[in-house]
This record gives sequence, structure tokens and C-alpha cells, in this order.
Amino acid sequence: MEQKAITFTIDGVEIKGSPGQTIMQAADEAGVYIPRLCYLKDLTPHGSCRICTVMVNGRSQAACTQPITEGMVVENNTDALDEHRRNIVDMLFVEGNHYCMFCEKSGNCELQAMAYRLGICAPKYPYLFPQSNVDASHPDILIDRNRCILCGRCVIASRDVDGKNVFEFVGRGPEKRIAVNAEAKLSDTDIDVTDKAAQVCPVGAIIKKRVGFAVPIGERLYDKEPIGSDIESKKNK
Repeated sequence: MEQKAITFTIDGVEIKGSPGQTIMQAADEAGVYIPRLCYLKDLTPHGSCRICTVMVNGRSQAACTQPITEGMVVENNTDALDEHRRNIVDMLFVEGNHYCMFCEKSGNCELQAMAYRLGICAPKYPYLFPQSNVDASHPDILIDRNRCILCGRCVIASRDVDGKNVFEFVGRGPEKRIAVNAEAKLSDTDIDVTDKAAQVCPVGAIIKKRVGFAVPIGERLYDKEPIGSDIESKKNK
């Protein structure tokens, strides 16, 4: 028997979804973009970045993990939520060392693109300039922890898709960072350049070697259309 569709609203617009879907999944299908950084289709959502925070019946929830229910009222596009998202993105920039002008990921970077979409030209908080290391020991992949935003995509992809558990979080608070399942370097792990974990980084923290600037600046993913445009285009179909 076919399951009955669930009807709810996002910013006053009626949305229909399927039982078991999250707010994010139903919104994406309906062409309603909810900002996100840690969420990626086909990876288990875990709600770490909180960019996708929405108000559900007056209470804040992560859209990537919250299931839809009949008649729920979701607020996504509000001044308060946009300010919340700007604050998070601001903090992500100042807690790392993001030199966009020199980064190979510029134009393809989801953090950079999210800042542009939210109208951020420069962070409002003081830069922390942490001392983070670069591990270029692997023949095909490098890790630049200066740009890591602790989204957890590489952890989930390595665990659930690659079945290798190459990456994991260590430390707490400001000492939290991505570590590898080896005593020393990335080259001591069994990660391969074809692994899902090597493909999913939203910023320039995990980079493949020998492919830098293969797509020139000006022709990259977010150079001409804002992040989320692919989802919003579904509204007109």
C-alpha cells in the first residue's frame, strides 16, 4: 500500500513529503533551499554545523535530522535565522586560516559560497590564527587542517561508504581536530584517492594532488550561480 504524503509548510508555502523524510530532504525535492555545510546527500546526516537550523513550531531544529510530520510549521528564511547562520560562518572563518585568494578550492568552496550567499564580505570577529599543520605525506592526497571546519563528512564517508575509518575527531573544544587512524601520517593509512572520503570535503582541507586549478577561476561551481541554485531551480520545473 502506498504511504500517504505528509503535508507541512515552510515559510508559509505548502510542501509535500514522504514518511521518513527529513525537512531537508523534503525541502530539496520541493525546490526550497535550506543552507547547510555538513549535510551531503548519500551520507548519514548528523547535524554538526547547525547552519541548517530552522524553527519548527516555534522551536529550533536541525533540518538535516528532523523528520517531517503532518501539519508542522517550518520557518527557514527569516532575519533571525540568517543572523544565526552568519554568526556561525563568521566563526568558522576566524577559527581557521582561510586564505581564499590562494586556495585551490576557491570557487568550489561551500564555506566561501555560503558567506557570499549570506552577504558576508569579512568576518566581524577577531581572527584566532591557530597553528594547524599540513600533512602532504600521501602520494595523492593532502590534508590542510588550516581550512578544516570539522564538518565530519570525511569521517562519515570513510566509515560508512569506504569501510576504512581513516578519519576521526580527537580533542575537545578549541583543541578538536581531524586525525587519521595511523600513528603518524596520512601516508600510513589505507586511504585511496578514489575513496569517497577524498571527494566530500566542502572546503580546501582535503585536496587531491596534481589536479589543482584544472578548472580555472571564473568557470567553477559557484563563480556564476550562488550555492543552492541547483535546488531552487526545481521550483520552476
